[in-house]
Amino acid sequence: MDNKHLLIVDDHQEIRELLQRFLKQHQYRVSVAINGQEMKKKLKTAQIDLIILDLMLPGEDGLTLCRNLRAQSNIPVIMLSAMGEEMDKIIGLEMGADDYISKPFNPHELLARIKAVLRRSTQITKQVTDSQILHFERWTLDINRRQLLNHQGINIILSSAEFSLLKVFLEHPQQVLSRDQLLDLAKGREGDVYDRAIDTQVSRLRKKLEKDPKQPCLIKTIWGGGYQLACEVENAKTSRTK
Repeated sequence: MDNKHLLIVDDHQEIRELLQRFLKQHQYRVSVAINGQEMKKKLKTAQIDLIILDLMLPGEDGLTLCRNLRAQSNIPVIMLSAMGEEMDKIIGLEMGADDYISKPFNPHELLARIKAVLRRSTQITKQVTDSQILHFERWTLDINRRQLLNHQGINIILSSAEFSLLKVFLEHPQQVLSRDQLLDLAKGREGDVYDRAIDTQVSRLRKKLEKDPKQPCLIKTIWGGGYQLACEVENAKTSRTK
């Protein structure tokens, strides 16, 4: 069995130790860090499959760490926070977090979210063939390598949530998809998902894909309907335009 390696980043010793014991009991390998500096050291020396990241940390806070991590890695991140307001969740998602859970929480709820995020991250690759490379506008998405390349061949880092959502759009070009459809297709209604989460991920994708995110041409808002990928998509394997 390939036990996934989790990294808990939290300056609260009791929470770190409790989660470490609990997750080890459920067959995960677990490392811990008390701040961003230790987190970066762990990432350099170990292959981490998912990060459980506290928002309120000494020094660099969780939002800053998540944003900087997203610039160079697509490791899934679950954000922990004592702040439970919806706006705080949205900010966490905007920084690239894949999920968000408010303190205090039941460890079993966190376990369910970990499994859901890891499942979404790994199933995407299992569902496609090695040669599935999608071209749209001046972009290329390599499904198996989970790479988004611009016209210059530069890799644009996507979070697992962004990758899942973009893949859904590319599989349904020119179709108007409601928020409910996008939630079902991208996340399967796992975890605490809500309509604004889709809006947030669409906003993040637009910032990476659009020339002018405020006047999007690729991912259009269809008022009363949802969103639409307004371009043609070509599969490199078949060389056919969808």
